[in-house]
Amino acid sequence: MTPSIVNIGRWTVGTGSPLLWIAGPCVIESREFTLRVADVLRRTADELAIPLVFKASFDKANRTSGKSFRGVGMEEGLKILAAVKDATGLPVTTDLHETAQAVPVAEVCDILQIPAFLARQTDLIVAAGQTGRIVNVKKGQFMAPWDMKNVVSKLAEVGNRQVLLTERGTTFGYGTLVNDMRAIPWMQETGAPVIFDATHSVQTPGALGDRTGGDRKMVPYLARAAVAAGCNGVFIETHPDPDRAPSDGPNMIPLDDLPALIQTCLRIRAALPEPVT
Repeated sequence: MTPSIVNIGRWTVGTGSPLLWIAGPCVIESREFTLRVADVLRRTADELAIPLVFKASFDKANRTSGKSFRGVGMEEGLKILAAVKDATGLPVTTDLHETAQAVPVAEVCDILQIPAFLARQTDLIVAAGQTGRIVNVKKGQFMAPWDMKNVVSKLAEVGNRQVLLTERGTTFGYGTLVNDMRAIPWMQETGAPVIFDATHSVQTPGALGDRTGGDRKMVPYLARAAVAAGCNGVFIETHPDPDRAPSDGPNMIPLDDLPALIQTCLRIRAALPEPVT
């Protein structure tokens, strides 16, 4: 299938386009915190001349324990994401989990993100697609890369071809994920640009009993490998102090470490033969 180009504000992602970065904390903790992180990311994007989308979730609906912090909720979360757009000029994205969330999220966010656990939820995918916004669908940990062609088809059936697909690991036994970098070119065969989620790929689901564990020191290895494999963008969750983060702390990289990782990945990208598909 002919590779598609997805337009995100003044940027494009896809064949021959710059490497896209989607970055931010796992969850919206507060307005002040979110704006502070977004400002750092905006300055990083300006300094490195990279396209960057700010990401944070208003609700972590799939936490291991019902007692875990889930976020500030949709109404407050969307207000905060709108404030991020106004203050930084960055495009923004967030997760949605229910069909009723699609329209209000689309009123604020440039990209609607479908979590991996919901990648086969047809009604949710259709509702997101009908908003006309870009839809980023994360491949389910239980799905083969070639099965994502059906996700792309569902969105095409409602007239939406502004689609991103994200690779974020595959379940391997209990509590472990592995990455097959062949998933990147396989999913690109759908025509959609492919993003690599370097932080969720290092999760160990449920490994801490009532929380998900992970190994953040593996993030740079996987990010570099994915860029070498030709991904069109990289998804990174980051936090000023991951060990104190209320969600996904073991997988997020420190905010101060992000620029060096981006620069390394850009050097790898520059060494690849053109065009990058």
